[in-house]
Amino acid sequence: MADHQEASVTLPSDPASVSAARNYVLHMLAEWGLPGDTEVADTVRLIVSELATNAVQHTFGQSPTFTVDLELERDEQLRIGVTDSHPRFPKRLPAAVQQDNGRGMVIIRWLTAECGGRLSVNATAEGGKTVWIALPWTAPVQS
Repeated sequence: MADHQEASVTLPSDPASVSAARNYVLHMLAEWGLPGDTEVADTVRLIVSELATNAVQHTFGQSPTFTVDLELERDEQLRIGVTDSHPRFPKRLPAAVQQDNGRGMVIIRWLTAECGGRLSVNATAEGGKTVWIALPWTAPVQS
């Protein structure tokens, strides 16, 4: 496998795009050697779902699209970024017991840390933001 793999997809900020983003990511990871029936793939599936949902729900119509970027470095680290054009960075909201939403970033942070990864948020030159997740790559190296 190459030292560096990249893939990207831009989707409309529509609820149907959440499953499209998730399916795209899982397809690309399978091509790179991570089977979809692993615990890591399940974790990535949930992280991408939460990030895409945030890009759709919390941009308040100010981001007509969002982009999912994947980067695999030397079969060591997987980076997943979701970019939208809304300037507000995600905030951790106090979650009431009966609250149905507002826990996405808490879930993402917990899953990322549980896998030994890290989360970062960066402003884009266009005035939006990218939420990046970096995870150790655990797929078997294929020769």
